[in-house]
Parts: sequence; structure tokens; C-alpha cells
Amino acid sequence: MLGNVKRYSRIYLAYGYTDLRYGIDGLARVVQDHFSLDPFQKGCLFLFCGRRTDRIKGLLWEGDGFVLVYKRLEAGRFQWPRTASEAREITPEQFTWLMQGLAVEQKKRIQEVAPKRTC
Repeated sequence: MLGNVKRYSRIYLAYGYTDLRYGIDGLARVVQDHFSLDPFQKGCLFLFCGRRTDRIKGLLWEGDGFVLVYKRLEAGRFQWPRTASEAREITPEQFTWLMQGLAVEQKKRIQEVAPKRTC
């Protein structure tokens, strides 16, 4: 369920540390109070990570209630950005990278260019 990117209209990553003891109400409050976002946006996934980067929680409003998902890795760690205490929207591609254990912000990437001539 968590890895199905097409299910989400927007994906937000809570940079920094979040207390993973929070349940649905606590995480919804973090979204509202700390990040000034609406946790009741249908299809929006909010992702949180604690100090241990081997587990994450996701909060999703489905229109009739919240879904709380929890993922714990048995090997490896998530490459979670710790630089700021804010929520940033990420692309489906960045979400896939995160689920594969890669950094959300890649340092090197081949840039798209406009063709200079036709063959």
C-alpha cells in the first residue's frame, strides 16, 4: 500500500525528527500546527521519521477517515533529510527513491536538454 505512488495526489515529507510515538491525532496536529498544512486533503500522504531511520509513519486522509501506515526496514535505513524542520512536497520519483533507500535530493543527475539538431 505505501509503495503505490499513483494512489497519492501529493506527498509531503516532514524533514527533521518526529516523535513516532504519536498516533493519528498527534501527527495530524503536527501537520496543522508545525507545517501549516491541512491534514484533511484527500489523497495527500504525509511521511514522518524519528531518530532511528529504519522506520517511518505515513498519515493519509481518505475522505471518511485517516489511514496510519508504519514501515520498518529489517535491513538498511531510509535516507531521511535532517537539515530543516519543515514539510516539503516531493515528487513521485523522489518517493520511489526514498522507498528504495536512496536520498530524496540526488547530488548528481543527468539533466534534460533540448535537441540542437534533428537526425
